[in-house]
Amino acid sequence: MKKRLLLALLMLPLFVAAQNPIIRTQFAADPTARVFNDKVYVYPSHDIPAPEGQRQDWFCMADYHAFSSENLTDWTDCGVILSQEQVPWGKPTGFSMWAPDCVTKNGKYYFYFPDGPREGFGFAIGVATADSPEGPFACEPKPIQGISGIDPCVLIDDDGAAYIYWSGMGIRGAKLKDNMLEVDGELETIELPQGRGSMKVAGKGMEGLPDGFKEGPFAFKRNGWYYLTFPWVRTEGGTETLAYAMSKSPLGPWDFKGIFMAEHDNKCWTNHHSFVEYRGQWYLFYHRNDYSPAVDKRRSARIEKVTFNGDGTIREVKPTMRGVGINLATEKIDVDRFSAASDYVTTQFVDTANTFRGWCASLNNKKSWLRYDDVEFNLRDDAYVIVCARADDNTELLIREKSAKGKVIARVPLTVLSEMGRFRRDMRGQWLTLTVPLEYVPKGVTSLCITCQDVPVEVDWIQFKNRPHYFSAVPSGASPAQPDADGFIRRWLLQEPIAKTIPSNIVFTDTYLRDLFSEELAKLGKQKLKSYALESETYNVRLFRFGELWANHTYGSLFWATTYIDCDEEIPDVRLSVGCNGASMWWLNDEEVLLLSGDRRMVEDDGRSQRITLKKGRNVLRCALVNGPGLSDFCVRFLDENNQPVTNYTIKTK
Repeated sequence: MKKRLLLALLMLPLFVAAQNPIIRTQFAADPTARVFNDKVYVYPSHDIPAPEGQRQDWFCMADYHAFSSENLTDWTDCGVILSQEQVPWGKPTGFSMWAPDCVTKNGKYYFYFPDGPREGFGFAIGVATADSPEGPFACEPKPIQGISGIDPCVLIDDDGAAYIYWSGMGIRGAKLKDNMLEVDGELETIELPQGRGSMKVAGKGMEGLPDGFKEGPFAFKRNGWYYLTFPWVRTEGGTETLAYAMSKSPLGPWDFKGIFMAEHDNKCWTNHHSFVEYRGQWYLFYHRNDYSPAVDKRRSARIEKVTFNGDGTIREVKPTMRGVGINLATEKIDVDRFSAASDYVTTQFVDTANTFRGWCASLNNKKSWLRYDDVEFNLRDDAYVIVCARADDNTELLIREKSAKGKVIARVPLTVLSEMGRFRRDMRGQWLTLTVPLEYVPKGVTSLCITCQDVPVEVDWIQFKNRPHYFSAVPSGASPAQPDADGFIRRWLLQEPIAKTIPSNIVFTDTYLRDLFSEELAKLGKQKLKSYALESETYNVRLFRFGELWANHTYGSLFWATTYIDCDEEIPDVRLSVGCNGASMWWLNDEEVLLLSGDRRMVEDDGRSQRITLKKGRNVLRCALVNGPGLSDFCVRFLDENNQPVTNYTIKTK
């Protein structure tokens, strides 16, 4: 049978993205968000560093990924859904797969994307189809005739009619045929500038938009209004804002309303976006070069909440680091993506050579604070917090509730080895991961505020943990238990540990153990030991944790454990199979059946008894386990002649 060695593992948390940027494993620009099957799907373009032979200071995109989420916090990468090599009409080394869109109609999913054609110049718009929003997508053999440009967006109207918008010679729009692959209507012949001949184009230019460079149209409908939104350079030499116009018709004319997001404060030249309503709330997806501050051709997707005025106009959206979503306190919380902060709080990369490792926040004044909103607590009273932080000198970081003067949740000492200068110099500036108990446990959704006693202090992340209890109490009158699926007995009557001075487990010879257990067995009924009826939450009964939680005694202990086994019929020819840390003796119905001596590790089925019989009715199984400086655990079950678990009995603690 397969054996398991009990290991104490530090389980690292899964990374979540309730902060901006939302996609933290790759560059993801131009995010188009759609709701399919009650999930939000994001279809971004995929910025990559330009390979050799490509223009190094320009956009470089070779494929598309899709990402999905049900809570706008945890994002799943669905993988590559289309690459440039799969486009039959596209240039396979063009690296020109810019902003896409995806919609559903007629039971299919239609993915619209720009790409550079194999022959000629400029961009064409292609279509790939799939039966699932996650693909696989199959590309149509030719692009849409009459559309030359980038950044396609498709609006499905309430009556099922579809309209496509794109950027090329301004922003243009056209109705699509029901097959979603062709433009509905005649193509117009226009002359190209600089004597480059003529071409046939679909649709018409969108009237009513402001002068200046415009691209990346995204259209949506809300409360009877059509919205045409687009990146717009409003000043000569400036960078892109996000602007919009409204109409009562899907193709205009449009009434320009202004901007809803200003230029990026870091001078990132582009912005590109989408709107989506999800579970009653509107959201804006957009991008910024968070992970690539020196090169604004490597962008990352972000998200913010959107609100509208009574007349339908869009209220200005301000970029945040916090983003949207509620963090569970037990998740890893990047507090450097704070909701608000005082003066003298700055953020910087943890590792400038690998920006995807994220940021840290510096508190540079004794009155500095940062606040992180929307954290949901569901913690036990004995919970603790793990903090990743660093400081140059001894100080104390405080985690408070709601504000800089709020109730203290935890005090985290950041201690530098100051007595020995050499070690102090080695420690200065090093990240420390510290674990401390909570002084106060918040309840429900609240805000966290980080302050410090001295400066400077840098903090990367925090995470709250429920201290494992390992056992649940068995109430009086509880129904009988059964062995688990593998036959292990989890319900026991445990007596508080008896302290023993044991410097080393090598003393556990057969003779030593028999003398010890015989002496303790004679005293068993005379000692006033507290008893606890408990159900182990794991297959191995963690006596060390029992002693820690119930008796404040762990190392150098002797434990007594008893359970009562009720059988509907006699079960002959079984073996008691045991694994334990330390040494143990086992009795069935007051008869010794197994002795495990020496210094042991907890391995299931490490020792087995001779063949024994579980009699019809009640059987009493008792164990004495002793250990010195190590952990104290055991696991036990009965095996039949075929080494299969015996499970046809019930278990009680009295």
